Amino acid sequence: MSFGIDDLPVRDELRGKSPYGAPQLDVPVRLNTNENPYPLPEPLVERITERVREAARHLNRYPDRDAVELRTRLAEYLTKTAGHPVGVESVWAANGSNEVIQQLLQTFGGPGRTAIGFEPSYSMHGLISRGTGTGWISGPRNEDFTIDLAAAEKAIAEHRPDVVFVTTPNNPTGNAVPPETVLALYEAAQAAKPSMVVVDEAYIEFSHGDSLLRLIDGRPNLVVSRTMSKAFGAAGLRLGYLAAHPAVVDAVQLVRLPYHLSAITQATALAALEHTDTLLGYVEQLKAERDRLVAELRALGYEVTESDANFVQFGRFEDSHATWRKILDRGVLVRDNGVPGWLRVTTGTPAENDAFLDAVRDIKKEQSA
Repeated sequence: MSFGIDDLPVRDELRGKSPYGAPQLDVPVRLNTNENPYPLPEPLVERITERVREAARHLNRYPDRDAVELRTRLAEYLTKTAGHPVGVESVWAANGSNEVIQQLLQTFGGPGRTAIGFEPSYSMHGLISRGTGTGWISGPRNEDFTIDLAAAEKAIAEHRPDVVFVTTPNNPTGNAVPPETVLALYEAAQAAKPSMVVVDEAYIEFSHGDSLLRLIDGRPNLVVSRTMSKAFGAAGLRLGYLAAHPAVVDAVQLVRLPYHLSAITQATALAALEHTDTLLGYVEQLKAERDRLVAELRALGYEVTESDANFVQFGRFEDSHATWRKILDRGVLVRDNGVPGWLRVTTGTPAENDAFLDAVRDIKKEQSA
């Protein structure tokens, strides 16, 4: 007799759920997890080695509990790139943006409270909500995957959620949310409860537009979440951070685990922040390749959602999973997110993107034969 998760005394809201994850298959081209395809440059690798070696000499001691130096450098990076001054007291860091989201939900969500997101969007918002005992509400989007503002405002007024998630650029669709839409949702949320509004900017460095960081001023219930996994090419580092009113930074420290950021993590992130100009140069290359993918896919007759991220959502397919399999059979792994009729491809190197485009061209020829 088999024994599984649902045979354990797990919480009711976790029953029947599946862990988050993407297929990790051994294929020549993997374009399914929105990773930056470029390895870290050798000078940065050497600098990481230097910083980690120094940190290793003190591993008998706990790390800086508040990661002050790291937060200071992150604040400087935000000030430089977003064109808006940010102080260290307004920045918090954790093990990936997922832990940032978890800490926010532990602080402002939890049993008896709810969060809302506008789906399809980043699925971890709902998964972490359920993991923290926060009720999850799926809000509406339009046919073109933009947020249906009138319907969203109505849902916020009706459900009065404690946390509102807005992902821009949105994952998996790639489209950005206009600042006026975020402002309207913030006003609706404050009128309903008030509640926290979390703007997830994991892909903002790839956007055609500007960060919404400037909207924080005068809005203490607004949080902007970021990551070093994408633009910094440091998915293996696991470093996320937020910018918000200092009171929010104080609040999340009520739930953070003691010494949650290791000395090695802090040292590695500090090294990466010394090389932002080089790393953002790779971002410009990826933006150009993303725009090439969009143009090529449209020329082949595919529908493509406007993308401000490092990935492209394309379709439409009668059977998206069958098409995913055909692309995989040609040595290229893309993502089937479960959005009916659509697939998502991460922007890779020029050679990887050529392999993907060759695969979809071949499928088109096969279909027209």
